[in-house]
Amino acid sequence: MNKLNVLTKRLEVSLGPDTADLSMRIGLHSGPVTAGVLRGERSRFQLFGDTMNTASRMESTGTKGLIHVSQATADALVAGGK
Repeated sequence: MNKLNVLTKRLEVSLGPDTADLSMRIGLHSGPVTAGVLRGERSRFQLFGDTMNTASRMESTGTKGLIHVSQATADALVAGGK
């Protein structure tokens, strides 16, 4: 989030004041996921599962400029000494 703030201030100088409207929302959830590479015109690495769906919902319904953390992630952080 700090890097985004620094970047938007720098871009605002070169691209104009509307650049300051850039913002980010982050949703974090901990749990099992399945990963794979999707092939096609542009191959890409993708994560699947309820954990990703929960994190995605947290991000999409969250407030811009904030990091939303689920209880499972908060518990994992506390267990890890954070």
